[in-house]
Amino acid sequence: MMSSNTFPAKPLSPRESGEFIVQNAKYIKIHQKGIDKLSEIIIKGIKSKEIDVSNFSQHELHPKETDAYAANWVLLVDTLNFCFWTPMNYTKYKVNGYTGYFALCAAVNRAMNEGIPITDPHYYSKIDEKTLAHILRSDDGETCIPLLKNRVDCLQEVGKVLIANYNGKFENMIKRSEKSAEKLLESIVEEFVCFRDTASYEGKQVALYKRAQILVGDIWSCFRGKALGEFHDVGKITMFADYRVPQVLVHFGALEYTDELLETLNKDIILENGDRKEVEIRGASIYIVERVRDAVLLELEKLHPDISKDNANSIVIDQYLWDYRRQHADELEAIPFHKVLSIYY
Repeated sequence: MMSSNTFPAKPLSPRESGEFIVQNAKYIKIHQKGIDKLSEIIIKGIKSKEIDVSNFSQHELHPKETDAYAANWVLLVDTLNFCFWTPMNYTKYKVNGYTGYFALCAAVNRAMNEGIPITDPHYYSKIDEKTLAHILRSDDGETCIPLLKNRVDCLQEVGKVLIANYNGKFENMIKRSEKSAEKLLESIVEEFVCFRDTASYEGKQVALYKRAQILVGDIWSCFRGKALGEFHDVGKITMFADYRVPQVLVHFGALEYTDELLETLNKDIILENGDRKEVEIRGASIYIVERVRDAVLLELEKLHPDISKDNANSIVIDQYLWDYRRQHADELEAIPFHKVLSIYY
């Protein structure tokens, strides 16, 4: 059951996919008590402004909405935003002391400070492995970012499309979506093959779209829902199904793994992209966060009509869960995560 990069039929949307996967799941269980607990935490966070769209642009490594390069920076980083671990070590890749995604951000910013036009598709559409390895070099000077060849392929593909169709500017693609997050998402997965994160599951094509959705979500977050980030249907974007957020969902009791799945995860078995176990974990993550979002919106509308609903969406909820995992890494380390060497997350 391998992930598909073609569309024999239009796949279910991520939200529909999450529901369909949970309905047919064999390896996971969903618990309403855990969903309710998470919903309470999210509501409290929104009320206190701990959970807020501005958290994205406030991070020191992220661009500001006023930066002329912001849109192209976000596209570049999300084109490379996958697989920062190796089977032998999960946190070895570091740049300026940062690990994982933030190490990538730090490497890109370092390249810009060195005068390398890394956000220009005319540059990275022709990039080679040696050049990219230097740009993304780790602090120890030895560790190479995983899947380097795949990253080169992704950059070349995205760069060529951007030059051919959008005059080298991602903002032109965004503007063509006419303030529709759903339309932008469809354009991304149609035009950039490396963003087509789908799988065959129980006879249907399901779409998980982690990187494609995070690209839309990051544009919305970077511009704080205004200007290039203004989308009238941002609620259509679900959470970004990866391998870390499920740890948080298990921690809060919303997600449970069967004994068979736990055995697989505890053995550190590397799953194939599209494996049923992987698809179920990711689909369940989407389902749970969508249920949380629905509950949060309902309570805010009923009991707190004075509070803005701008932060009551799956993008901001996902950002909170992802940050929670990093902040409580030691506490959550006992919860195993599924391992897939993939360009999709």
